[in-house]
Amino acid sequence: MSRSTTRTRWRLGLTATALLTATALVPVPAHAEAVTDYAITVDPTAKGAKIDDTMYGVFFEDINRAADGGLYAELVQNRSFEYSTVDNRSYTPLTSWTVDGTAQVLDDAGRLNDRNRNYLSLGAGSSVTNAGYNTGVRVEQGKKYDFSVWARAESGSTLTVSLQDADGVLATAREVAVRSGGWVRYRAAFTATRTSSDGRLSVASSAAAALDMVSLFPRDTYRNEPNGLRKDLAEKIAALDPGFVRFPGGCLVNTGSMQDYSEASGWQRARSYQWKDTVGPVEERVTNSNFWGYNQSYGLGYFEYFRLAEDIGAMPLPVVPALVTGCGQNKAVVDDALLKRHIQDTLDLIEFANGPVTSTWGKKRARMGHPEPFRLTHLEVGNEENLPAEFFARFEQFRTAIEAKYPDITVISNSGPDDAGSTFDTAWQLNRDADVAMVDEHYYNSPQWFLQNNDRYDTYDRSGPKVFLGEYASWGNAFKNGLAEAAFMTGLERNADVVKLASYAPLFANEDYVQWSPDMVWFNNHASWNSANYEVQKLFMTNVGDRVVPSTATGTPSLQGPITGAVGLSTWATGAAYDDVRVTDADGDALLSDDFSGDASKWTHTGGGSWSLQDGRYVQTDTAAENTMVSAGDAGWHDYDLHVKATKTSGKEGFLVAFGVKDTGNYYWWNLGGWNNTQSAVEQAVDGGKSTLVSKAGSVETGRAYDIDVKVRGRQVTLYLDGQEWGSFTDDKPAEPFRQVVTRDKKTGDLIVKVVNAQSTEARTAIDLGGAKVASRAKVTTLAAAPDGVNTEAATAVAPVTSTFTGVAGEFSYTFPANSITFLRIRQR
Repeated sequence: MSRSTTRTRWRLGLTATALLTATALVPVPAHAEAVTDYAITVDPTAKGAKIDDTMYGVFFEDINRAADGGLYAELVQNRSFEYSTVDNRSYTPLTSWTVDGTAQVLDDAGRLNDRNRNYLSLGAGSSVTNAGYNTGVRVEQGKKYDFSVWARAESGSTLTVSLQDADGVLATAREVAVRSGGWVRYRAAFTATRTSSDGRLSVASSAAAALDMVSLFPRDTYRNEPNGLRKDLAEKIAALDPGFVRFPGGCLVNTGSMQDYSEASGWQRARSYQWKDTVGPVEERVTNSNFWGYNQSYGLGYFEYFRLAEDIGAMPLPVVPALVTGCGQNKAVVDDALLKRHIQDTLDLIEFANGPVTSTWGKKRARMGHPEPFRLTHLEVGNEENLPAEFFARFEQFRTAIEAKYPDITVISNSGPDDAGSTFDTAWQLNRDADVAMVDEHYYNSPQWFLQNNDRYDTYDRSGPKVFLGEYASWGNAFKNGLAEAAFMTGLERNADVVKLASYAPLFANEDYVQWSPDMVWFNNHASWNSANYEVQKLFMTNVGDRVVPSTATGTPSLQGPITGAVGLSTWATGAAYDDVRVTDADGDALLSDDFSGDASKWTHTGGGSWSLQDGRYVQTDTAAENTMVSAGDAGWHDYDLHVKATKTSGKEGFLVAFGVKDTGNYYWWNLGGWNNTQSAVEQAVDGGKSTLVSKAGSVETGRAYDIDVKVRGRQVTLYLDGQEWGSFTDDKPAEPFRQVVTRDKKTGDLIVKVVNAQSTEARTAIDLGGAKVASRAKVTTLAAAPDGVNTEAATAVAPVTSTFTGVAGEFSYTFPANSITFLRIRQR
């Protein structure tokens, strides 16, 4: 049946029974009188793309305290007294500890081992108390907790170990006899007599003693594994049924020193994540400065990552450094011997994962309790490198070495930190020319961008490298963000012959230690909760299907006017001076003129920073402030020319010139010298979430005056720097709110019709299954909520609702609620 015929049937009206069944069993928002008509046409005889079992997975990075204080179940913070100002300027070796009596942290020959540098010297009759994470050490009544400590005492000592909170004892205290002599590990067990999230662990010594690796571990870990994972967080990963686990980063992989942790390198703390540091006995694993501003203990290391992947039936996907730093550092390491060492480390990693127990690293794995191989098949080299030529020269050496020894391993490259721009284009060309198997793309954009780019992979070369979408998210954890991501995911599935792997990022955030937001799962020391984005990911991951069934859908009429808005000036961690601002309409008539010879009354300050008039210029001087926007003009302005003279005076970046400014969350700006003064880009902010429209490498000189001109015509914008055209773009792509994809589940025989309706009106939809013989009953899973709905520890605004729909036929109708994601599982006869 044609789409026009189907839509005519809608206008004539459908059977009352079908309409009643469709609307009665799914959530319908209040006051949703407005309805938009759609049609979906399915072709069950056509063969769509095969969807791999590994299509969707998770990406774990130790950000937002995702490991220590999070997924890693250890309850003692700074258990080895290794915190340092290198990790965080506020840290000391006794951070999170309080001392009663005398105690000092030493770094001398008396240490536990060379890779565990610090230890605590505790005076006779003294004690130390640990504050744990968040509000304290979390214990639950009736559950068991295992204490351990490495200790030595010249003349022997008795350690008294206790758990308490402000209300008193949480478990019966234990006494541990430390015999005279060298380092020995001692253990004790506790059973909590009360539940508390505010506990403190104290260790008192009767005589002078040395302590290290003070640990308190819940016995009830995920799968009850030693040195294991916090149960509720691991279970949330498992519930997603992910096809793969990408680890350990992220910016952890390609930032800091590439040297090892040794005397030869000066025991460098701020290093890239190197896998050999993270395996073996935990007391011999090194410590490191985490890129995100804290310390990482490596108690959660490569062995635990591999074991997690195995436990949940997912493919392990490690990422190793390529010796080109990223995440704002942007330096290519030139050291051939160091490069060869990292390449050998990568070969050793594959042996650790897959080698027989008779091999060097396979034996190491077996000694850790896992003689069977982990079946590693994919490995990624590098992460978001912003120097594509330098990265690729090194990547090729990794790939050549890996393929020579392990030809069955898929070696994954990447395309930099953005979804477009010169770095992206150069990286992709290098990958295509070298016939790379798979390229990792990363991008974080506004919900509007995701609604606009459902077709992103429709035009990718089917014979070129496959895509691993290793990190993506829209800016926010509200349901509107999940809706936009879901709409985009229908395009990922439609292009499953190109997009082979995809993972939302980041995975975890401890609510008291946040460096990055949004995140998929939020937690504290006693609870965890799913974001709206998690619910979307889970719905897609657990209803993937094996093959796409080709389908088409009608779209939503789009009414776009010209770009409108006022103009603005801003800075980001930079001081800058502005002068000679002129705005003229398309006929050349003046809308705004300000040479700052008088006052700044035309400008409204909506951001941070410190603005003042100085020597006939408008100057922002706070180099710590991150968006210092001032704006002038009318939100209704359109078709105009903006001229600004801008000079960087100090700081890390350049300056920002805004146009199309509607309010503090909706505008465009030309970011010159952004990203630590390495590139310039036009970004669009929609409801506070930004997307990059065009970008180029480049920097801004301090003290030099730049002439900046922006020409806005309709939805076309042209940008000029010092009289030369810098770039242009047309922002006319519709943000389509109605998206769908259909897949087939071979195991169950189901057709899975997946529909996203990201608008405030219902979507009455005629569905034509193209002659497929189907049962009349379908299982329905619906996510429907207010666009601004956010899940919290206290309240769940977004959760799936299951129901049954009995009106299925070869041609039937269904009304999809406003702001909803709906999966119909339809059994084929």
